[in-house]
Amino acid sequence: MKLVFAGTPEVAVPALDALIASGRHEVAAVVTRPDAPAGRGRRLVASPVAERAAEAGIEILKPARPRDPEFQARLREIAPDCCPVVAYGALIPKSALEIPRHGWVNLHFSLLPAWRGAAPVQHSIMAGDQVTGASTFLIEEGLDTGPVYGHLTEEIRPTDTSGDLLTRLAFAGSGLLAATMDGIEDGTLRAVGQSADGVSLAPKITVEDARIDWRAPAMRADRLVRGCTPAPGAWTVFRGERLKLISVGLVTDRTDLTPGELAAAKNNVYVGTGSHAVELLWVQPQGKKPMRGADWARGVRIAPGERVGATDVG
Repeated sequence: MKLVFAGTPEVAVPALDALIASGRHEVAAVVTRPDAPAGRGRRLVASPVAERAAEAGIEILKPARPRDPEFQARLREIAPDCCPVVAYGALIPKSALEIPRHGWVNLHFSLLPAWRGAAPVQHSIMAGDQVTGASTFLIEEGLDTGPVYGHLTEEIRPTDTSGDLLTRLAFAGSGLLAATMDGIEDGTLRAVGQSADGVSLAPKITVEDARIDWRAPAMRADRLVRGCTPAPGAWTVFRGERLKLISVGLVTDRTDLTPGELAAAKNNVYVGTGSHAVELLWVQPQGKKPMRGADWARGVRIAPGERVGATDVG
């Protein structure tokens, strides 16, 4: 089939590579978000998908909005059979959905109908799911509501961050998307409507969502840190400034600390929660580089009874 691939971040590149390497399909063009400012100089930088397409000599389309008439006119000229999508980052209007004869097929990183939305991997970790996966489905105007072509499952490991899990799903899902394109071309694959049961939503995680509530159980703090790593990054407040939490460890045998209370030992630093303590393994103070929690504690000289999360950011 002739394909136009839509995707933007690094997580979409494995699927693009799989389609290019398949030998069965022609990737005639890619659709990606416009160049965005990045780095200290805030210079415009092309998306990872655009960079990979340029390396492969594939036409690159960067519409400001998928409803732009110029973009849709070019898409009609290319006349793709199908538009596979991975983390494109914009809603596709009905007028564009109708252009390819097999529609737009999305690789979504959850077992639909669970975790419909922008942050399925983060929410699955934060909810304490033990298994997640990826699904391919036909995009319609609803939010991730279209009929499903196929899925795969992936275990969530106890130490997984959303970055770890998303990387595994990106590579496993690339094979699922390629197989879905094969099945659509062969006519051997039919999309099946999603169940009305088990629906859950996964909206984008905001910075405020990522703030630790030390009154909650330790397990919830651990899941929030892992779910928000690498982005947007879980955080708390210490002496009026944000302290980013990169990694914490559960300490089930320490229950003497009240929520938010700090305790520093020679090689460890602990925080009380609503249950037992957690150890701050890696942190990043405001304006500084990541460091081991114990090194941070030695530098700031924690006073007896001092706390995190007790005041607002100054």
